[in-house]
Amino acid sequence: MKKTIDYIRANRERFVEELFGVLRIPSISAESRHKDDMVRCAQWLAESLLKAGADMAEVMPTEGNPVVYAQKIVDPAKPTVLVYGHYDVMPVDPVDLWHTAPFEPVIKEGRIWGRGANDDKGQSFMHVKAFEAMTATGELPCNVKFMIEGEEEIGSEHLGTWCSEHKEMLAADVILVSDTSLLAWDTPSITCGLRGLCYMEVEVTGPDKDLHSGLYGGAVANPANVLARLIASLVDENGHITIPHFYDRVRELTPAERKDFNKAPFSLERYKDALSIGEVEGEAGYTTMERTGVRPSLDVNGIWGGYTGEGTKTVIPSKACAKISMRLVPDQSFEEIARLFTAHFEAIAPPSVKVNVKTLHGGEPYVSPTDLPAYRAAAQAIEDTFGKTPLPFYSGGSIPIISTFEKVLGLKSILMGFGLDRDAIHSPNESYGLENFYRGIETIAWFYKYFAQLR
Repeated sequence: MKKTIDYIRANRERFVEELFGVLRIPSISAESRHKDDMVRCAQWLAESLLKAGADMAEVMPTEGNPVVYAQKIVDPAKPTVLVYGHYDVMPVDPVDLWHTAPFEPVIKEGRIWGRGANDDKGQSFMHVKAFEAMTATGELPCNVKFMIEGEEEIGSEHLGTWCSEHKEMLAADVILVSDTSLLAWDTPSITCGLRGLCYMEVEVTGPDKDLHSGLYGGAVANPANVLARLIASLVDENGHITIPHFYDRVRELTPAERKDFNKAPFSLERYKDALSIGEVEGEAGYTTMERTGVRPSLDVNGIWGGYTGEGTKTVIPSKACAKISMRLVPDQSFEEIARLFTAHFEAIAPPSVKVNVKTLHGGEPYVSPTDLPAYRAAAQAIEDTFGKTPLPFYSGGSIPIISTFEKVLGLKSILMGFGLDRDAIHSPNESYGLENFYRGIETIAWFYKYFAQLR
């Protein structure tokens, strides 16, 4: 491994320069105007994988954005790792809150600033460079396949079908993913659980056109007012979601399990300071760690209706809308929760308005056992590079496609991510630490070594 580590350290600056190339491509999957950018980004990655030493790399079409597939087969008898990542990124609005141009990456204060610096271009590119280093030095001990998609941020709608169609091509022993975070830089961790996701959109319609709020105010239902009341009723004063049967499948942790879960180091004061909030809020009777890791939640992600431009316009809006996401825990099903949400929202709407509820996307929760050879390989790799044994960690985030991989491909995923809370993924001023990027590359290389040995 000495040659590989020396290669990585000798080429650090070049790796960052090359990362900047893909960060400059505005591959925003949620915005149709960036359709050509999605293809351009996929082609860029395929070329990078070929340069890194892949036997083949191809941009493969789906009904949506293309998937980048590449592979290096060193010996069919050796174990195979399938690397998953995504090249699409979140929208950048509100742009005026960015301190730097979102798609003009820069280095400041030891960090890479730009959309996708962490999620997930920076983390996916670590895998490309670890692969390059091991291939260039002749130290790659196993077969490696890459599957990098362009729809993760909008629910990976077409990837499940693509996987079913290419199941034989994707045959592997494990899936390796870097799209998660560490508990802290001095507390390394491996994510062994993800919450599921159910993403809905609701529309409340009153009159057939906007009305003068003076002439009609107090006599006609205001859809914005009604929507606000309906949303407020979805969570009670104890942080409990009020949708009937929502918690039917939620498994309560035993007192011993809760005690073990809360052993991970966590400072509530540091947490509040980092977010500039005076106090936390959530489901009564649970810690912040439990609320974000093993309890479900419901949040409004966006809300609109009526006049929001400069100045004033006194209207009762004809429509008001909101996007609402629910994070789910094992054994909740996003399809069942979508049905429950729809039935409840329609039932509580007053007759003065009409409601339309749509399911946008979702995915199941995921749990990865800690007794897998791949988990042990990841733990040993992190211990080598961080000097500490990593803690198993249940993340509040969701990667909807991970549970699909297990159903379609029959493979477990190891979630070995290197982000930190301060990286501001999905927000203005996303960034990623240079040291995270460098150490992530080295840790991935060590993973290959240990996984090949354990298998």
